[in-house]
Amino acid sequence: MRLLVTGGAGFIGSNFVRYMLGKYPDIEIVNYDKLTYAGNLDNLRDIESNPQYRFVQGDIADAAVIGPLIAKADAVVNFAAETHVDRSIHDPGGFIQTDVVGIYTILESAREHKAGKVVLVSTDEVYGSIEDGSFREQDRLDPSSPYSASKAGGELLALAYYKTFGLPVCITRGSNTYGPYQYPEKVIPLFITNALDNLPLPLYGDGLNVRDWLFVLDHCSAIEAVLHRGNPGEIYNIGGGNERTNIEITHAILDMLEKPRSLIRPVQDRPAHDRRYSVDCEKLVKLGWAPAQPFEEGLRLTVKWYVENQWWWRKLKSGEYLDYYKKQYARGFESTKGR
Repeated sequence: MRLLVTGGAGFIGSNFVRYMLGKYPDIEIVNYDKLTYAGNLDNLRDIESNPQYRFVQGDIADAAVIGPLIAKADAVVNFAAETHVDRSIHDPGGFIQTDVVGIYTILESAREHKAGKVVLVSTDEVYGSIEDGSFREQDRLDPSSPYSASKAGGELLALAYYKTFGLPVCITRGSNTYGPYQYPEKVIPLFITNALDNLPLPLYGDGLNVRDWLFVLDHCSAIEAVLHRGNPGEIYNIGGGNERTNIEITHAILDMLEKPRSLIRPVQDRPAHDRRYSVDCEKLVKLGWAPAQPFEEGLRLTVKWYVENQWWWRKLKSGEYLDYYKKQYARGFESTKGR
């Protein structure tokens, strides 16, 4: 198989590239990535000389560059996206450009070049919040942030291309994913790296928001299952079956690092912060997939990776990252003084 992976220098994308190269000795992968702040070729340093792997830098919204790559591919897996909810609140336009216009460009190029299959990696956040039970793929979309709305927009375009043009598209909706190589703006790597430096852990609101946590390699194996066995025009939920409150996650990280809970710093809650996510994965299980990594062990592996790979993350937590961090959390820290 000749596989085009867009956004393959990011967190899940880089893990997927490595996973597929390790599993399939005859696969050829082109990694197409814009290398924005969260795209990092250090994520793939160990396989950059693999003769079955090639990197091309570019924007998924640039049809002139991505079109010829799609023409040579048997299948496309798209990870390329702006993904951070907090950043989408500050700059919605960048999310629309990548997550909607970029997806349109991929779909148009795939239609023109008669791509074998396109898998769009999306998020469970398109459903919004749920008090009880779990979302199924046919449930209505109710996104709460510019990020989740932009992902929903890209999904709807993809389904329209399947219905109108017969483009063989599958969509995955993954729950909160964690593991090695995750940019340290997301909660688990942020809290691990802050705790290692004895910095405050900025916890939104009361810390009781619930997320379902999925280890990154389980996410990769699920996408692989959809790539090979998913039916065109279908959507597949991917969940880890590990619902935890944010405060539980925070306590677990601090305990593993033997750091005091006094590092926790409550901050003003995020606008429109969804209370609970949960997805039903029965449809994907019928394809033969199931998560393999127990959460506690996965979190221990993740903490250990960040402890042992400080060369990777320390240089990231400077420059643009610090500007964003101060902008995002300074007001929250200030608003909770004296509590």
